[in-house]
Amino acid sequence: MKSDVTEKGSFKDRIAPYWETVKTLFWAAVIAIGCRVFAYEPFNIPSGSMLPTLKIGDYLFVSKFSYGYGMYSFPFSPVAFSGRILEDAPERGDVAVFRKPTETDIDYIKRIVGLPGDTIQVINGVLHINGEAVNRRQIEDYVPENEERMRDRVPHYLETLPNGVEHEIIEDMGDRGRLDNTPEYVVPPGHYFAMGDNRDHSQYSRVLSQVGFIPIENFIGRATIIFFSWGESGPRFDRFFDVIK
Repeated sequence: MKSDVTEKGSFKDRIAPYWETVKTLFWAAVIAIGCRVFAYEPFNIPSGSMLPTLKIGDYLFVSKFSYGYGMYSFPFSPVAFSGRILEDAPERGDVAVFRKPTETDIDYIKRIVGLPGDTIQVINGVLHINGEAVNRRQIEDYVPENEERMRDRVPHYLETLPNGVEHEIIEDMGDRGRLDNTPEYVVPPGHYFAMGDNRDHSQYSRVLSQVGFIPIENFIGRATIIFFSWGESGPRFDRFFDVIK
């Protein structure tokens, strides 16, 4: 009969390879969860409100640490959690993910154009910041993909914000959309003004009853890179690992 020591030794020998695998999987899960909570969180794009910058079916990483951490940065954050830890303010031109102020269970992604204290207005389709028209230059028409449900060719511009950030926008209705002439909006302290790059097909800060001004507490992070993209015809390989501008 074998001794207890021999039996125990042989049992340990048998489970040793599995135990190493379990430990590896455990630490891999801890690292993955830590990265998702504190560093980068994946999001996908379900609508065309940020065309042409972001397309339906894009999958992207959002930097959680870009603006510090607020109540919506962590899963199951207590409602009592207010303010931000390690706060760093969003910059004009950032493509940011935030919780919709009027429905905080919904994530939105838009471009930040107005900072606290700014005066924002749209006149004949042209964005004005603090009384000055933002430069925009018309370029070759944008040709939508089938799933984007727009005209065959759409007016397409390069817009340059006051801090030099240049990005593309489209105007499906030209400068005759219902929000192409607005009153002045004064951005309150601690809030930001966001717009979609698809100016005629996006609910954003111009619609105060739907989105309005974005409180700093509502930010989740800054969109940084597209890691995967899938359209009606399959993968869009040319968009893989595109840096978001």
